[in-house]
Amino acid sequence: MEEDNKLIEERREKLKALRAAGQAYPNDFVRKDFAKDLSDAYGGKTKEELEKAAVRASVAGRMMLKRVMGKASFATLQDGSGRIQAYISNDVTGENDHEAFKHWDLGDIVAVEGRLFKTMKGELTVNAEKVRLLAKALRPLPEKFHGLTDHEMRYRQRYVDLVMNPQVRDVFLTRTKVIQSIRETLAAEGYLEVETPMMQPIPGGAAARPFKTHHNALDMDLYLRIAPELYLKRLVVGGIERVFEINRNFRNEGISTRHNPEFTMLEWYCAYEDWQYMIDLTERLVRAAADKPTVTYQGRELDFGKPFARVTIADAIRRQGIEGDLRDRDFLASRLKSLNVELTKEHGWGALQLMLFETVAEKHLVQPTFVTDFPAEVSPLARRRDADPELRRPGGDVLRRRLRARARVRHAALRRRRHRHRPAGDAAHGQPEHP
Repeated sequence: MEEDNKLIEERREKLKALRAAGQAYPNDFVRKDFAKDLSDAYGGKTKEELEKAAVRASVAGRMMLKRVMGKASFATLQDGSGRIQAYISNDVTGENDHEAFKHWDLGDIVAVEGRLFKTMKGELTVNAEKVRLLAKALRPLPEKFHGLTDHEMRYRQRYVDLVMNPQVRDVFLTRTKVIQSIRETLAAEGYLEVETPMMQPIPGGAAARPFKTHHNALDMDLYLRIAPELYLKRLVVGGIERVFEINRNFRNEGISTRHNPEFTMLEWYCAYEDWQYMIDLTERLVRAAADKPTVTYQGRELDFGKPFARVTIADAIRRQGIEGDLRDRDFLASRLKSLNVELTKEHGWGALQLMLFETVAEKHLVQPTFVTDFPAEVSPLARRRDADPELRRPGGDVLRRRLRARARVRHAALRRRRHRHRPAGDAAHGQPEHP
């Protein structure tokens, strides 16, 4: 920490000198090229071809590497698309600019203009005719050879993670493309994208602990939404028969590197369709987002080109050689005990069947697969099967009825409270009833 403070103080002194010389943070530079575009267009050309073409480039980026070698220096610049090398020399850049460059630090934002060439090792490089310091970085970057490996810092300072780990930038780009693909696919299916309230009088739509806030003008408590369900369904009731929202939700619960109390959710609703249609649409969404038939993930090739498998929980268990009545609690309990799985007397046959599935079958489902026919007792947020009430289709019912009942009680209390504080003549602007 003491060393970092010393480096920061040194950089502040450099910035102070730049301000005194009127050279701090110029904003008249116009970037014309990106590192990736230059690499794609000219990375395959030979030294002779580049020399003959005399390609000019104007790039800017954060200086990630720097090598000073007397009358010449190399720097690696990183922009939003990738990295490119720059060559700064007394002969081409000029002694004064080169000398100034030697005092710049890793993390500084640097602009370079010049011609492209290839080094003896074949690396595409900009031979700098002009080099400028655009922004002074006051804090040092993490150690360059090991990158940013501290998980705590990576998640608390995502901007540093993005600077030091290029693969994280790829995740951000992939996420953006996936969301765009979802929007385009749903729009092609006739769905309308909407925005619904984040602050709601009741935390409805799911079973979770909400964040609570207070509306001063109305003198009433509100909750950050835990799901957009209630408002989206109202839109369906109002006649928008296909609707979706990619929304932020907030659940005041646990946090880890894999779970965040603030997260993005996709929900869509439509009229006159059933669960089979929803499965089909989900498959189309995933296939479109994958963008190519096969994807390698954690060393395994996933095939999104062929139809996704559909299997019931019971069939998935039987595929592992387990025969017997999978609704018989005693049978299920004996099999789980033989597998050293802990269970209690409160577990019904549905919970035991799901535990057996998770123990023996789930790990074998590698390719895209829809698992259906969940026991009713373990899937309260889905409608019961008409043909078999002990099973549920793949979404609520029992818990949803409880939520609606609780919502009606809270809603009536809020209406009474608002009526006491509502100015005269404002009686027509109350909260609408639940459809």
